[in-house]
Amino acid sequence: MARAIAAVAAVAVTAVAAQAANRANLRDPWSAQEVATLASMRLKEAGPRPADPSNAYEQRAEAAALGRALFTDKRLSRNGEVACASCHAADKQFQDGRQFGEGLGQGKRRTMPVMGAAHAPFLFWDGRKDSLWSQALGPFEDAAEHGGNRVRLARLVQAHYGDSYQAVFGPMPALGKLPDDASPAGTDAERAAWATMTQGSREAVNRVFANMGKAIAAFERKVSYGESRFDRYAEATAAGDARGQEVLSPREVRGLRLFLGKGQCATCHNGPLLTDHAFHNTGVPPIARAVPDRGRADGVRKLLQDEFNCLGPYSDARPEQCGELQFLATDDPGQLAAFRTPGLRNVAERAPYMHAGQFSTLEQVVQHYATSPKAVTGHSELAQPGERHADRQAIRLSAADIQDLAAFLRTLTGPVVQAGPVREPSY
Repeated sequence: MARAIAAVAAVAVTAVAAQAANRANLRDPWSAQEVATLASMRLKEAGPRPADPSNAYEQRAEAAALGRALFTDKRLSRNGEVACASCHAADKQFQDGRQFGEGLGQGKRRTMPVMGAAHAPFLFWDGRKDSLWSQALGPFEDAAEHGGNRVRLARLVQAHYGDSYQAVFGPMPALGKLPDDASPAGTDAERAAWATMTQGSREAVNRVFANMGKAIAAFERKVSYGESRFDRYAEATAAGDARGQEVLSPREVRGLRLFLGKGQCATCHNGPLLTDHAFHNTGVPPIARAVPDRGRADGVRKLLQDEFNCLGPYSDARPEQCGELQFLATDDPGQLAAFRTPGLRNVAERAPYMHAGQFSTLEQVVQHYATSPKAVTGHSELAQPGERHADRQAIRLSAADIQDLAAFLRTLTGPVVQAGPVREPSY
């Protein structure tokens, strides 16, 4: 037995030694620490999407089928012309390519893609939602997006999706006699109508509304990123495959070295989805300097007041499963004008950039970080030239560096993978 164990160990040591020898002969040599970092950035390291304890239905096929139908149903808007898929279009990386999201009106921020969202602890640019299902609810009642109201939405589900709803969530609550239009988040008239409803009626409507979000989340979990050229390069480098490294050009590799090194990009854009899922103020200029966007500072307060958060009455989670929500700080000055770090996968296909589409090209984005302007609101985390900074150094990039870094970012593009096709439902 001892000899067998020793033999296995010897084979393992030999394999590691051979791999190290192969890496020594690579076109692009990397240190052991750099190889480990590259390996940690491979898409496969993301693993399965974490289960959301607040949504007990997210992994059910029937829920995903219902969610896909709701996702593309334009009847769930005030004018019958806006669906989730209007801004999260399957042929546009599940976003819209516009500077601002546009539904019934124009929003104030960029549309974020669906892919990778199931891995994020907080959603939207300001993190005002803490689950995919809760995130899906906000646009339904937003005046600039769907412009709907809770009672009308519940009635639409009852009229058109009764059987599908029951197959997932059980019998629909008895809605009884209700106003045609009522919501705590709607117009003055809709809020007044909501106030006339009994507590039981409000809870029944809220339950249907919450379940709409849970079904949509089940569908969105099935939309994901596919592997990119970068993933193949990282795999080849970790395996000591010299030929496999040829998938990236020398210029793209120079950009990768900048990404990991003096560009300091990996400080926030790390891991398999190339995001730390955190919120940062990096001095991105506001669209309206007179009325700057406060970002996470306002988002965290909205999240804590949201009846559809993890601790709310429509969550399926136990309180101890909502740790992220229970330890949020509301007085952190670093949250002012801080925005969620977007994942960089497929970033080349998602111009314009930043939370309000302030930059139209990747080169402009990189130039912003090289310039490191002071923040109009709050304090930028980026170090200014000549400034003593506790955590960072000033980012110094030449014009050639900026081009190389942008070239690397384009290697992060891969396919968008769907578990099923997204089609307009047949009514």
